[in-house]
Amino acid sequence: MEVTRLTATDAARAARVLDEMRASTLGGGRAKLAPRPAIRESWGRMLHNGIDPDHDFRTDLLSRDEVERRRQTSRLRHTLPVLREGLLSLADTAQHIMLVADADGRVLWREGSASVLRKADGQGLGVGADWREETVGTNGIGTPLVSRRPVQVYSSEHFVRALHSWTCTGAPITDPRDGSLLGVVDVSGPLETLHPCTLALVDSVAKLAQARLRDLHLTSLEQLRAVAAPVLARMDGRAVAVDKNGWTAAVTGMPYTNRLALPKSLAPGRCWLPALGLCSVEPLPGGWLIHPTGDPEPPLTAPHILLDVSHPRRWTVTVSGQTGSWTHELTPRHAELLYLLALHRDGRSASTLADDMFGDPARTVTVRAEMSRVRRYLGAFLDHRPYRFTEGAEVEVLLPEAPLDLLPHSVAPGVVRARAAAGGQAWVERAQR
Repeated sequence: MEVTRLTATDAARAARVLDEMRASTLGGGRAKLAPRPAIRESWGRMLHNGIDPDHDFRTDLLSRDEVERRRQTSRLRHTLPVLREGLLSLADTAQHIMLVADADGRVLWREGSASVLRKADGQGLGVGADWREETVGTNGIGTPLVSRRPVQVYSSEHFVRALHSWTCTGAPITDPRDGSLLGVVDVSGPLETLHPCTLALVDSVAKLAQARLRDLHLTSLEQLRAVAAPVLARMDGRAVAVDKNGWTAAVTGMPYTNRLALPKSLAPGRCWLPALGLCSVEPLPGGWLIHPTGDPEPPLTAPHILLDVSHPRRWTVTVSGQTGSWTHELTPRHAELLYLLALHRDGRSASTLADDMFGDPARTVTVRAEMSRVRRYLGAFLDHRPYRFTEGAEVEVLLPEAPLDLLPHSVAPGVVRARAAAGGQAWVERAQR
């Protein structure tokens, strides 16, 4: 039975079927309709975290000053014209509201149907509210923040009973400069007004919002290039001007590369960069001027590589050695790849890694392209044929306490197997019986 189709044709029956599914599944029985994978995974996290499905989920609202501060500092503010143009007409027509929340799950903007806004006020869905999964259970804001995928939550698929009269559809918005999660755009309203195409629409508009951010980034690079070009013209030797995220604006005396991997906290002075070695760093408006010194580098003996995947929404790799310590924040895909390589220290071929990542050993082109990007900042510590950490590297992995919190966004078969081996699938197996 297709939930979306049933909801579109008979909302009342859909609500009954979903309610029966929820009661049976959470009670340990066998439901006629199994929860969809995204919902099943979310419910597993809720049960593990001890969320009460019948509790009053209302949260404290942020102060007006704090909401305004977050609005002014969030790059989401640049996406509002695109989001409004793409979604507000639907919200008004279908008696829905549009909400935009930051990466902490805090609602910063909401617009749409006046009657639904009043209903949202009564359910704690106001500006400044906290809608993380761990606060209010499975929902169209908190669940996409964890899964990093568009999610639609129908009626009783909400873990908390008080939300069963709602249907929520949310899609994550990421920063195209570094892949970091900025927040979520969500369209919510009564179950009976749901349209089966809402998920596709919200996802498409979220991608348009990301395209808007990409345009703004290209404009900022042009501005940096105008400042850096005269400086580079007067320099001898190699030099490169990059923005704060390492994207190249201009180069001289060296091959052009789209992006340099920069330490998390770069400061003027001397530092070691994986792609260039020892460099001098000077500030520019909106970026950095980086000049490779050509000085000999200390030998990299027994580097310590710390892969931190202990947080559900943020992952880093830190390299420590004789040249100091260096940290890089990872995208979801790169966190998966490095975790799999840390799990298999003997190495993985391109086809085996493709099977680990996609369940398809033929997708070697995708794997090679992603590993090429990883090698831009970890090339000195990675071998290929097979792909693996160098033999002399000491690799440490920081894992979350709960197996279900291990890269919870990931559907890579290798990661799913690792969760199961650690006991993270116990609830899932119970729900599928």
